[in-house]
Amino acid sequence: MISTQGMSPERIKLLGLEVISRELGPDVMIEFLQQFSTGSGDYTKERKKLFTDETGESILNKVIAFRESKEK
Repeated sequence: MISTQGMSPERIKLLGLEVISRELGPDVMIEFLQQFSTGSGDYTKERKKLFTDETGESILNKVIAFRESKEK
């Protein structure tokens, strides 16, 4: 275990991010960090703008296509 005595809070934070990234990978690190963010804005209003021309089926087809592209 690393001693944090004498380290600045910024250095401790950077060290923690390095460990999380190394052990879990950058994708999981991002998901982990997003759990601590409350976000901003009004998703209900934004969602209406984002998905105006979408149907449940069109979104599902995009998700399936995305997953299939990741498997290749």
